[in-house]
Formats: sequence, structure tokens, C-alpha cells
Amino acid sequence: MIPASAPPRVAAVLSTAPDGAVPVLHRGPDAVYVALHDRPGEPGGCVGVVGRRAVRVPCALHTRLDTLPPVSSARVARGVLHLDDVPVVVGRREDPSVPRLRLPLELPARPAPAPDVEAMVGRGDGLTPYDDDVLCGWLAVHRAAGVATPEVDARVRAAAQRTTALSAALLDCAVHGEVVPAFAAWVRALGTPDAADRTRDLAAIGHSSGRGLLEGARLALASLAPASAPASAPASAPASAPHHRGAA
Repeated sequence: MIPASAPPRVAAVLSTAPDGAVPVLHRGPDAVYVALHDRPGEPGGCVGVVGRRAVRVPCALHTRLDTLPPVSSARVARGVLHLDDVPVVVGRREDPSVPRLRLPLELPARPAPAPDVEAMVGRGDGLTPYDDDVLCGWLAVHRAAGVATPEVDARVRAAAQRTTALSAALLDCAVHGEVVPAFAAWVRALGTPDAADRTRDLAAIGHSSGRGLLEGARLALASLAPASAPASAPASAPASAPHHRGAA
């Protein structure tokens, strides 16, 4: 048995998944991703099992293993995901919600100018294309500000099949205000002495994922945050981010 924790939406979709074999989308020592169904961008389209060295993405079961065991197949039985014959048992829930923005002035109840979703989704390399990460940052900041973006959300869902299953799942998470811990820590630190350190931490995620999240977040903040509130602006990211082990 592998003990794990899970965000509520991941636990819910897994608990209702039908019994049977599920395809393995990606396997490695730090993360394994499976598809509970064939509808990218919907909960369960990509569910991960990640070790302690991987990015704790909000679409995954989180374990404390240093290295995941080699995996050749996966299946669901009575709401429990099995990697080969080893059950990954959810013992507790985690809240991946982005914290509310704490800015010195009230935010306007309107979204920032909409990004070109159709041109962006799927553009870039790797499991999470760069422009998808930008969109995730843009969406997550709007959720942090309590600003709805229904038109952009619908366009993101409609374009989900253009990108990887993992990236589509993370876009769905961002629509719901679910983020990686480093992004949540960065939001909490805005306008505080810790902002520069949290910016470096976020920029270090993946080959370029953290930098993409920062770019999208800043695009949203530039329109959402009043120009007269410089204390709320995030610190500058380093020119380049080091590679960080993980799936994002």
C-alpha cells in the first residue's frame, strides 16, 4: 500500500471511477500519470501519483516516497487507484485553493483583458507547454482576486484537446482556482519582504513552467491591481530558472 493525500476534486472523481484498467500516460521515478477517461480537460482526464521530489500538482495524489516504484500498468478497484497491484490509498485531503489576494486597495470586479486562448493552448514544448502555464497563471490570479472569467473559462475548456492531458488537467485546475503550493506561497507573499524569495521558488518549477505561471500572473495583476499600489507588485523573476525535478 502507498499512503497518499489528495485534493478534494481528485478524490471525488477517483471514488466514482468505474473499476478496470486505465491507461498510463507518463511514468517515471517522481511521477506517474493515468487517464480515468478519454475527455481531456475534465476531472479525471489526467490523474497523477507524485513523489516528494515532484511538483505537487493539484490533479494528483501526493505521496512521501522518495522514488515511485516502476509501473507497467494501472487500474481502479472500488475507488482506489492501483499501480500494478499496489493500491494508492488516500488518507487525507489537501486544499489546493489559491489564497485570496491581499492588496492595499480594492480590486475592480472585472477581468483583465482576455488572452488569445485559441492561439495559446498547446503552444510550447513538454508535458505542460509554456503558453498553457501562462494561461494557468492568468486564471489563478483572477480566482485569487475573486473575479470570474466565464468566457475565457469556456474557451479554455473548448480548446483542451489541443494540448497534453496533463496540461489540460492543470488548466481545468486553474479555472477552479487550484494551484501548486509554490504559486499559493507567492500569492501570499505579494507586498511582503518574502516576495523576492517566493518569486525565485516559483520560477524554479520545471524547465519553464514556473516562469510561465509568473508571466500569466503578472499579466493579470497589471490590469487587476491599481497602478497606485506599487507595494502589491511582485518582485522580478530571475532571467532564467534552474531545472527542477518533477512532472510540470
